[in-house]
Amino acid sequence: MADALPDAMPDAMRFVTMSAPGGPEVLHIDTRPVPRPGPAEVLVRVAAAGVNRPDLLQRQGNYGPPPGASDILGLEIAGTVVAVGSHAGRWRVGDTVCALLAGGGYAEYSVAPAAQCLPVPGSLSFVEAAGIPETFFTVWTNLFQRGGLQCGETVLIHGGTSGIGTTAIQLARAFGARVFATAGSAAKCAACRELGADVAIDYRADDFVRAVSAATDGRGVDVILDMVGGSYVPRNLAALAVEGRLVQIAFMQGDKVDLALYPLMLKRLTFTGSTLRPRTVAQKGAIARELESMVWPLLRDGTVRPIISRTFALDRAADAHRELEAGAHIGKLILTV
Repeated sequence: MADALPDAMPDAMRFVTMSAPGGPEVLHIDTRPVPRPGPAEVLVRVAAAGVNRPDLLQRQGNYGPPPGASDILGLEIAGTVVAVGSHAGRWRVGDTVCALLAGGGYAEYSVAPAAQCLPVPGSLSFVEAAGIPETFFTVWTNLFQRGGLQCGETVLIHGGTSGIGTTAIQLARAFGARVFATAGSAAKCAACRELGADVAIDYRADDFVRAVSAATDGRGVDVILDMVGGSYVPRNLAALAVEGRLVQIAFMQGDKVDLALYPLMLKRLTFTGSTLRPRTVAQKGAIARELESMVWPLLRDGTVRPIISRTFALDRAADAHRELEAGAHIGKLILTV
């Protein structure tokens, strides 16, 4: 049963809704009752919310929320706790948090599982903190847990100037890896190098397999983090070193591939991947605890930071989606509430 709200809370909130699946033009502002937190949840007055590619897929009708999740778009927020469930653990009214959600971020108020909340690190603003959860949870669980990236290894990060890419470059560098990244222009390659990439490859001008081979004396890289899929998959396998690991986190070029298995077997490769949104609160909470232990100190001291490209007011969510689809940004796009 949901817990009651404080008497001073408003009854209704503004949020972004969809008139029907489609393009950015289907997004508009509506109102609905403020949600109530359950026993192991907190209610957050949202100050900022991240915009991510899964939001585009949901808007298009291709990525519905998991059972029991809010139908509102938005997978990450930052703001102030205004109500807590009876079993919300450490959190108290007035705490400033950022949180990973299964939905509900594009709103003035959002319910978050207590286990998926983390304190806003150091002196970061709400806008910066809202750009952390989706990308940092994704990079940590895929690059370090599934990919097993270790100090002294080499890693290739595709889409180096995306929210995922800018996070992965910084974290891989901070934990002692040699970083390769791909991006779609000379300017974006320069941004990758500024963030810590040792080698940046313009995929429009150069073949990344050949570039990786040249830069590693033919050895290849130990880990690849890929969000492209499609024709990139066999090329990724060719770019991996013996015992290398390919970690798939999306498939912007499609999820169907024509793949020869012999190269995978010959080099003893691992091909893995994961999705974050459908995982349980307990699983996401375990990732949150590792992040707070291993990564939050780096955020507090400025070793790594969320890269924010641009902010949009909540009622301009459609414009934020258009900008994300255009792909010219570097880092994260954030809605301010």
